Formats: sequence, C-alpha cells, structure tokens
Amino acid sequence: NNNKMIMRWNSAGIVLLLPAIVLAFTGPSSRGAGIRKHDLRTTALSPFIHQRPSLTLGVMDRRSSMQQIGMISNMFNFFGGGDDGGDSIMNNIKTTVPGAKGPTNQVVRKVNGMKHRRLGGSDIVVSELGLGTQRWISADLNAPNEQESFRFLDRAILENGVNLLDTAEQYPIPSDGRSANEGDSELLIGKWMKERKVSREQVVISTKITGGRNVNPKNIIEDCEGSLKRLQTDYIDVYQLHWPQRYSPQSNWGQSLAYNIENDSNPYWRGMGGPTSFEDLCKSMEKLVKQGKIRSWGLCNDNAYGLTACTRTAKALGTTPPCTLQGDFSILDRKSEENGVAEAASPYNENVGFMAYNALAGGMLTGKYMDIPAAIDDIGFDRARAAENIQKPRGRMDERGWGITLYRYRTAAAQQAIREYDELATKFKIPGGLTELSLRWCRQRSLITTTLVGHTNMKQLEDSVKYFTIAEPLPDELMWEIDRVHMKNRLPLFSRYVQTRHPMAFALFSKLCY
Repeated sequence: NNNKMIMRWNSAGIVLLLPAIVLAFTGPSSRGAGIRKHDLRTTALSPFIHQRPSLTLGVMDRRSSMQQIGMISNMFNFFGGGDDGGDSIMNNIKTTVPGAKGPTNQVVRKVNGMKHRRLGGSDIVVSELGLGTQRWISADLNAPNEQESFRFLDRAILENGVNLLDTAEQYPIPSDGRSANEGDSELLIGKWMKERKVSREQVVISTKITGGRNVNPKNIIEDCEGSLKRLQTDYIDVYQLHWPQRYSPQSNWGQSLAYNIENDSNPYWRGMGGPTSFEDLCKSMEKLVKQGKIRSWGLCNDNAYGLTACTRTAKALGTTPPCTLQGDFSILDRKSEENGVAEAASPYNENVGFMAYNALAGGMLTGKYMDIPAAIDDIGFDRARAAENIQKPRGRMDERGWGITLYRYRTAAAQQAIREYDELATKFKIPGGLTELSLRWCRQRSLITTTLVGHTNMKQLEDSVKYFTIAEPLPDELMWEIDRVHMKNRLPLFSRYVQTRHPMAFALFSKLCY
C-alpha cells in the first residue's frame, strides 16, 4: 500500500510538472528568439538526466514556472541533489552505513574561509583544496624545487586553511634516477614537517602504494612501512591503491572505458594465483588500521565495481571500509558522475568520498593552448613554432612525454568544449576566466569532497586558494549553460583525435624533442 501511495504521489507530481514544462518550451525567450528546435532535446532532458534542481531555477525562460517546478521537485524529491556544493543536503543526511561518523562531504568546519569536508564515513576531515605533489622536485620541466615546494606548503597549510597533501611512493613523476628518485616527494613532506615543527594533526597525508600485481598482503604492509619512514610520521591518514590490484579499464587513466576480457585473461593478471582478492585487500588494510599505522584507506583510478566490491567485502568481514576514491575529474571529464561512481559513493549508499585530480585537464583548462596549439598538434600547422615551444615549453602539453600521454584532453570535441567554456567565463564575467570557472565548477559538484591541484609557481597557488574561498557558488544560469555544452558531447575525451594535419606527427614530435 505504501508503494502504491508513493507511485500515486509521483504520478501526481509529474502531472503538476507538465504545464510548467510546456510553458517553459513555448514561452518567448528572454533573448527574444525562443528555444531553437535543436536545443529542445537537451533543454528538455538535462534536468531529468542530471538530477539537479538548481538547473531549473532562474534559468529557463518562464522563471516563475520553473520556480514552481523547483518547489514541486523538492516536494517529491524528483530532481535530487544540488549544484551549490550540496551543503544543506549533505549536512542533513543521516547515512545508514554502520559505523560511519557522518555523511561524506559534510562540511565540518571552515578555516580561513576554506571549507573542510568529511571524507567518506571516516573521522578524517579534508580541505576542499588539496595539494597535488606529483611533479614537485621531479625531473620534469618547470618542476618546483625543494625551496619552492616548501613555500607552497607554508602558504597553503600554515597560512590559508589547506590541510590535505596527496602524494605516492612513486612520486615524483617523472623521476630519472639521478636528479629525482621515486619516494622523494614523501621525503620532502617529512622534511618540511620536521623543519617547520608542524603539528601532525594539522596535516592530512594521503599516499599510495603502487598498483597492479604489486598489491598483495606482503607488499601492502612493507610499502606502508617504507612510506611511514620517508614521511617521518607514525601514521598515514589515507593509504590508497594507486591503481587497482586487478585488471580494470579505468586504471589506464581514462583512455578507454571498455572492459576487455582478453586483457583480463593476460598472464600478468591471471598468473601466480591471479590478482589479490578483495578479501585479502580488506584484511591487510585492517591490519594496518589496528596497528595504528593508517587511519583509513582508499582507491585510485578505480570504478564503481571496485568501490562497491571493497565496501561490501569490508562490511561482510567487519573491517574498515575505504573512505575515498580518487579519480580523473574535470568539467571535461564527468564520467564519474554518470557511470555509477557518484551513485555508489553517495552517503545514502556506500558513503565514500571522492578526490578529484586533473581538474584543469593537464593545463588545457587554463586556456594557454587555445590560441597556439600544443606542440605535437602544431607540427602540421607551424613546424618552426612547434619546435620553439618544445625547446621552451609553456606547460606539460608541449613536453614529449606528457604531450603524448595526455592527448585525451586535446581531442577535437574537448577543444571545442574548452572554447565554449571560455566564452561562458567571459559572458558571466568570471574574474579568473576559464581556470576559475573550471575549479569552482569542480568544487560545487555533489560528488566531490576535495580537488587536488598541482602548482608550479606561487601565483597559481594563490589563485587556487582564492577560488576555493569564494563564498558564493557559481550562478544557476551559468551551471545550466555549462550542462548545455556538456550535453553536446558527454565524453569529449573519448572522441576522435584529429587536431594535427600531419600523418607522422608523433614521429616528428619525438624527433624534434631530441
């Protein structure tokens, strides 16, 4: 009977919505042109697909009608979460996950204007901006040296309310074995904490064990001990798998989402007893928790299957579940909102936090490659200019290794979306342009607990801190327009790569680099 009553109420809600929707689509446009035919599908479907009430408020042409939709949607919970960071929603959710300290992404405090959110159901609270350390003291172009990295840490953590440091036993990347070695990033963090006499409770340290077949019960313990020694600390706050212990299409950093059973059958994965089981993974992490060596643990470059398998296995075993999933996420790469990760991570379901990385898409969302393409893409247009940018790179996209590795952010569809997002930043008078738009958009997504940002100079860091301490959310109308761009191509990173006109671009690029 209760189910029948709910169905009746939902049906009534849909009936009440119809007149307002019709008015929205038939009324005159505020721009004087009405809704164009090719916009109807996107306009009509987006609110339902995205399940965001703010998309319908103050955006469409019949504002009063859409406000009615917003009121009705709240009554029937038709559209779900919001795009304002979800503070009012997250702070009032009562998660049903046993043993959870509270709902993930709940705002626990604010430090110097920086919000700190709960990470999963743990008692770990992290700043909305986290410091990515992958390239610090690396062998990469324009990598910050030790002194510059120390200044970043001083400014962010000691002065501006940031408390999260993300690193890995493999960092820095790249390391050449001469000027930079794996583990140096952890050594740097430990040295900074010791020299500055930083209280351990002032910093949340997230580090990672190398993934794949390296992840087994023995190495989980031994690699954690190595990280503890380099960090000069008694415990790690969040210990993550850098990529899954099993074959997963997600663990190749997003170049493909297609599961391939032939790849999964490879002897690398299936030999020597196969990948570490979820049971052994959870038991090994629990051993570290009980020893006081880690507070919690998490996943990285994984998917909804890996997340749920871990949380459900931990529940069955009575062990500590993972508190976070770290993944590639940006205004260009929203797959985690639409492939089951956001649903699985929800405080109503598995109650797991999300750490976003590559929020600026390898520098593409700074706009620096809009007028002059990345060097590898420019070879077929202006070889001399490409050679000059290879010699004096503007950023990672002009560099040989990263330029090839990060091609996914430079597909034709991705670059078209970047141009349209840049136009929106100008139209809505966003002071920091495309960069600010991209970071603030990421901050507002209900999935995201914290955004990890890498910096190569102090100006970049100061800008990031400024963007993450702006109190007002991006306006609803802008969020709506961003979704309209997104709906043109929901997976631009997986589109055809057609930017260069030269068939031997990769070979020429490599030749010019040496």
